[in-house]
Amino acid sequence: MSLVVIALMSLAENIARVQERMAAAALRSGRKPETITLMAVTKTFPPEQISQAYEAGLRVFGENRVQEFATKSEAVRDLSDAEWHMIGHLQTNKAGKAVELFGCVDSLDSVRLARKLNTTASELEKTLGVLIEINVGGEEVKSGVSPDSQELQDLLKAAPELPFLEFHGLMTVPPYNADPEQSRPYFRKMRELFEHIAARELTSVNMKILSMGMSLDLEIAIEEGATCVRVGTAIFGERPQRD
Repeated sequence: MSLVVIALMSLAENIARVQERMAAAALRSGRKPETITLMAVTKTFPPEQISQAYEAGLRVFGENRVQEFATKSEAVRDLSDAEWHMIGHLQTNKAGKAVELFGCVDSLDSVRLARKLNTTASELEKTLGVLIEINVGGEEVKSGVSPDSQELQDLLKAAPELPFLEFHGLMTVPPYNADPEQSRPYFRKMRELFEHIAARELTSVNMKILSMGMSLDLEIAIEEGATCVRVGTAIFGERPQRD
């Protein structure tokens, strides 16, 4: 048996275990497992492993760095129905390249960035999906807007003026804790914010995606309302060391 086949089998087994965890959490909370998306986070992993995950059935992928994905994009261009999401902090000077490479930016955190993305999307005649990143724990080291900030309100108000952006929902990364249960209050706060914005019936904002939860705490996130979980380590193993 070739090493490629062995690697593909191992990856498929990892994906199946993650999907079993997701399904169990969904059923515990009275939800349908098929309504929750599994995003494979491929930061630092090579194109070969992305292709293996695709062959194993995954279609939604998240990358953290524009420049890193730029080096991989040619190798995975034939994965025709794959979705590519930018999930890391995005600087405005890299917004143009991000629009070229990705179908969705899940880390929108300012009106300035939104306008830059909209301008580039307009030039490329492309519609770009976006999620607003929420810094739910108020951590200085993390990007995102505060749940109760004017910046969040300004982004929602600006949405009708940005016709090449489709506002699909919210994304967050709660403060790290080795005990996943400690993330529950943050995930609950996110769900409440998500529902509050949805209840405002903003015609330019379609609140259908609540992206939260990773390898360690995905069950808690799903129990609290996540519609998308972002998983890297539980699928691919420990990340390669960067030089």
